[in-house]
Amino acid sequence: MNRAAEQLDPVIHAQSRLRIMATLAAIPQGDRLVFPRLRQLLDMTAGNLSTHLTRLEEAGYVEQSKTFYGRSPATYVSLTARGRVAFADYTRQLRALLDNE
Repeated sequence: MNRAAEQLDPVIHAQSRLRIMATLAAIPQGDRLVFPRLRQLLDMTAGNLSTHLTRLEEAGYVEQSKTFYGRSPATYVSLTARGRVAFADYTRQLRALLDNE
């Protein structure tokens, strides 16, 4: 196996988590998305998205904050600074892998 491929972050490399990270990385630092909007953008079930967000949160890559909008609960999701660095590293390593093939 190529050395660059061995360095790809397995937490990010899973297809669904990669899609989540790419979507969150596309919004400006400091901004966040409400859970239903993220689910809609990714066309994922709530349970599937929640499972992958938990894994990314355990790695320190995303942050979920729960609050209320009026009387309704709302969950907001954003990349952490660590998540932005990890995603930038991942994309750099993936480009290096593709350039060497």
